[in-house]
Amino acid sequence: MLRGMRKASSNWVGKTIMAIVMGVLIISFGVWGIADIFRGFGQSTVAKVGGTEISLNEFRQIYTDRLQQIGRQVGRPLTPDQARAFGLDRQVLQQTIAEAALDEEARRLGLGQSDEQIRQFIMSDPNFKGVNGTFDANRFQAVIRNFGYTEQRYVSEQRKVSLRRQITGTIGAGLEPPKAMLDVLTRFQNEQRAIEFVKLDAAQAGTIEAPSPEALAAYFEDHKVQFRAPEYRKISFVVVSPEEIGKWNDVSDEDAKKVFEQRKDRLGTPEKRQIQQLVFPTPAEAATARERLVGGTSFEDLGKERGLGASDVDLGLVTKSALDLAVGNAAFALPAGEISQPIQGALGTSIVKVDKIEPGNEANYASLAGDIKREIATERARIKVADLRDKMEDERGGGASVIDAAQKLGLTAVTVDAVDRSGRAPNGQPVASIPAGLDVVSQAFNTDVGVDNDSISFKGGYVWYDVLAITPSRDRNLDEVRDQVEARWRQDQIAVRLRAKATEMVQKLEQGGKLADEAAAVGAKVETATGFKRDDSPAGVPAAVVAAAFRTAKDGVAQTAANGGSEVIVLRVTDVVDPAVDAASDAVKKLKDSLDRALTDEQVASYVGKLQTDIGTTINQAAFAQVTGANQ
Repeated sequence: MLRGMRKASSNWVGKTIMAIVMGVLIISFGVWGIADIFRGFGQSTVAKVGGTEISLNEFRQIYTDRLQQIGRQVGRPLTPDQARAFGLDRQVLQQTIAEAALDEEARRLGLGQSDEQIRQFIMSDPNFKGVNGTFDANRFQAVIRNFGYTEQRYVSEQRKVSLRRQITGTIGAGLEPPKAMLDVLTRFQNEQRAIEFVKLDAAQAGTIEAPSPEALAAYFEDHKVQFRAPEYRKISFVVVSPEEIGKWNDVSDEDAKKVFEQRKDRLGTPEKRQIQQLVFPTPAEAATARERLVGGTSFEDLGKERGLGASDVDLGLVTKSALDLAVGNAAFALPAGEISQPIQGALGTSIVKVDKIEPGNEANYASLAGDIKREIATERARIKVADLRDKMEDERGGGASVIDAAQKLGLTAVTVDAVDRSGRAPNGQPVASIPAGLDVVSQAFNTDVGVDNDSISFKGGYVWYDVLAITPSRDRNLDEVRDQVEARWRQDQIAVRLRAKATEMVQKLEQGGKLADEAAAVGAKVETATGFKRDDSPAGVPAAVVAAAFRTAKDGVAQTAANGGSEVIVLRVTDVVDPAVDAASDAVKKLKDSLDRALTDEQVASYVGKLQTDIGTTINQAAFAQVTGANQ
């Protein structure tokens, strides 16, 4: 599948279609064939791009971070075998090389970014904004630590990213997709089909007699590899993270209340008032205006006399902090409906009226105490993490095992007696004692018994691990897996019968038969689905059926397996709707934006490829294999 995906995305049209139909994000710089530039050189360097060396440790950090990020997204660790199967090893390497090439070009061009520009860029990032909508330094630190960054490293990376964007933004400026392409892809994307179909499942397969001992044994011999016991490893690990250590810290009410008082105003909901305001150059003019207002003239009419619109007079619902200090104090002391005396503010003399009062909610310590204590405990734990990291490294450097070092430092080590590459125990269930998102299993399968392994970054902290024992993969005998073998044999027998029935039905339908008659003959019912597109998931219609419907002409008949082969579906396409193209529609505009990005990605990929050729790129295959586990 991966080879087919690479072939399909080898040009910009292919990439575009892949992005639209499959919903795959086109990664800048692409996944290119790079085997021709592999060389062998220094063991500590993975690649060299111009004058920039990508060290083994640097690439290991980048690669590990990327796999951990993906693991967090999918909810389970990604093994090295899985990463290589999806081509992630080459993607990460090529993207790292591409970024290094752009960094080299930025230096050659003399591009720069001031500290103030980087500061503003980071402070405007919505990921770092607190509950009040402004930059939150504590949140910033927590987020970057969670992804394994120090502040210095993150700022340095953002500076590089900013310079790369200067280059790539210039390269992609002004690119637009042809109208013909927009039309073709819009029609492709929005074409609709209707089908009638019949599901054949175990009920239509008939009775499957139990296999004879000889037949079961023969089946097992032919499929023995499917029942092979995987390699298992016994591992120990210890987690030192702010979250983990924070559980041990008791925070007093006294400390928590101090923090609460400091943040009380921000934690509560401030009172808001709907206020009308007029500002005058002198106190005398303000006093005269107040007399007219008390006499019945409205703020709006008085404002019109002075050339002001309604929005200039009515401030809307505002908090006290949004007003001039003197005006705010006076306005928030007024009862609703009352007109103030003239107020001397920074911009002149004001008169205000409060139309409506929306009470605030004062923060309650009791309801927030738990959250505040956890936050304090986590912050204290961050300091403790740094201290424990140094002590743990000292113990490991002295030859102590993870278990011994943990015991000496008062930490809790976890031992997993047996785990396979997918993170499962011999009973087939995920190992519950491994925290979600912790990629310790794939790391353990990249090392050996007795090796002093580097720590893993995890949730702003660190994880140390040892491989204690290895149980090699082996062939199981039939008695160990008899029930599994018989169940698999039965599934295969059902699938064979269903395919035969489906083939017979398709032949009859192609000769003029009716689907309703054929369904009745096998005790099945006819279902329908209408108006669905290529990327839709109609209720009760497997994805394989949608794909088969779009491979089949109108009035054509097809069959496809579904639900892992436990069902076979026979379908007839009853209608095909070719959509009209509305260039002004939101859908077409979104498609155009996607094509713009695809064209830009392709242009940038070509530019970076030329850069790599011009400045010279070499890759250390042995070091690359060492990091990604390809040499295991």
